[in-house]
Amino acid sequence: MKILILGGTRFVGRHVLELAAARGHALTLFHRGKTHPAGLPEAEHLMGDREGDLSALRDRTWDAVIDTSGYVPSAVRASAHMLRAAAPYYLFISTISAYADSATPDADESYPLGSMPAEQAAAIGSASQVTGENYGPLKVLCEAEVQAAFAGRACVVRPGLIVGPYDASDRFTYWVRRVAQGGDILVPEAHHARWQVIDARDLAAWVLDLTEQRIAGVFNATGPAPERPLTMGAVLDAAAALRPAVARRLVSVSDAFLKAEGLDSWQHLPLVLPADSTEHAGFYHVDCRRAITAGLTFRPIADTVRDTLLWDAAREGPLAIGLSPEREAEALAKWRVQPG
Repeated sequence: MKILILGGTRFVGRHVLELAAARGHALTLFHRGKTHPAGLPEAEHLMGDREGDLSALRDRTWDAVIDTSGYVPSAVRASAHMLRAAAPYYLFISTISAYADSATPDADESYPLGSMPAEQAAAIGSASQVTGENYGPLKVLCEAEVQAAFAGRACVVRPGLIVGPYDASDRFTYWVRRVAQGGDILVPEAHHARWQVIDARDLAAWVLDLTEQRIAGVFNATGPAPERPLTMGAVLDAAAALRPAVARRLVSVSDAFLKAEGLDSWQHLPLVLPADSTEHAGFYHVDCRRAITAGLTFRPIADTVRDTLLWDAAREGPLAIGLSPEREAEALAKWRVQPG
């Protein structure tokens, strides 16, 4: 197939690119040339900016479009309308943050979506204006633009937390690296709670399966399968198993202590929700049965942990998120003198 990837130079897009090339597809990337501009030889590169200059996409045809970089409705509207006669199929990667809230466990694709005032959405013309608060509602509007332009020919994939090699957020990588380092490791009391994450390579493989079959519809895509749920503890155990000779000890601290210390349960301890959180009771309990029925599969978490650690080892510098060694040592020292 001739596949156009909008974006494709970062994280999920790179995995889609690499796997599509391995499957023998003819690939075109449309991007600004700011990330890996000299790399990724697997594809033809078209330079432009989806928030302004789409001229490189004119007078071309493809068998499918995979959109990995749509955040602003006006930009998605422009590209989708330009491409609706250039390709018979459009797959848009959205997010489970598109839902109105994450309070309800086992929510499926029919759960109410988020919204925002039209005038507020119209005022956002750049991805630089996307925040944690408006990210989900903007994705909802982006989905609508794709579905309007490619009626009956569009697929919307709503992933949860995506992890694995190339993940610049470092949320999952923090725990993999920290456990590998050993020593006393500060973990929350909820570290045996359920997690739902998806390896970017599993997501990429399934996105390509959908594209090759031109399957339309809307799908939640986070995992793993409900019959073998994942926990944070299982991730920590998998990381420890990679370096069994390294001495380490998990020090479980209470949510009350974390709050008193000003340690955010997301920024400082990535991917962790407070044990008593009702606002996000469904965040790690999303119903993905429709995607699983459509062929989504999940590799063992040990493979994701191993490959993330190998990728991380080739990098330099501090992580973008998580506790610094100094702050962790300070918090642990205070915890040890807590009454009881």
